[in-house]
Amino acid sequence: MIKPRIALVIGSTRPSRFADKPAQWLLAEAAKRDDLSAEILDLRDFDLPFFDEMASEMWMPSQSEAAQRWQKAVAGFDAFIFLVAEYNHSITGALKNALDQAYTGWVRKPFSAFGYGGVGAARAVEHLRTIGVELQMAPVKSAIHLAGGEFMKVHPMAQGAEMSAVAEVLAPSVKATFDDLVWWANALSPARAAARAKAA
Repeated sequence: MIKPRIALVIGSTRPSRFADKPAQWLLAEAAKRDDLSAEILDLRDFDLPFFDEMASEMWMPSQSEAAQRWQKAVAGFDAFIFLVAEYNHSITGALKNALDQAYTGWVRKPFSAFGYGGVGAARAVEHLRTIGVELQMAPVKSAIHLAGGEFMKVHPMAQGAEMSAVAEVLAPSVKATFDDLVWWANALSPARAAARAKAA
């Protein structure tokens, strides 16, 4: 059994984004567990250009140094939770671009999402799952959705309460999501290692 290293990927780069608040709370929740480690992976830290390479990193090395740095960061994780804001029924352009800028680091790794907004970013999360499948990732069943009145409790443009105000509501889905990611990471990590050894 491994202790999976899980990236909490902040999928928005807007100055006014809400994502930092749930990301920090989720990081603290992850720290309560002894079967995983979690870190925040913030797209703001990479300043990725729009994808304009000759081909995907799956087929040839990327020329962009920022993309190379992003790919190296992604490759070091065993699983991912994407912090998802819903823009017009889909994920942010910044997150879609980041997904496109890496490939091999996603392959055969499990992922889920923490979606937030009026409907908990449900439509965006479903879209994310289809993108992940094309990147050869393994979407898990469980996800975390902060929606409706609970979202308004903690959003700064509404009541602005601390995340503790919605912790009880989110707790079952947080546990299920981490449980799923740990299980799948433990299943897939040795399988990836065996495939690499066979290809060597």
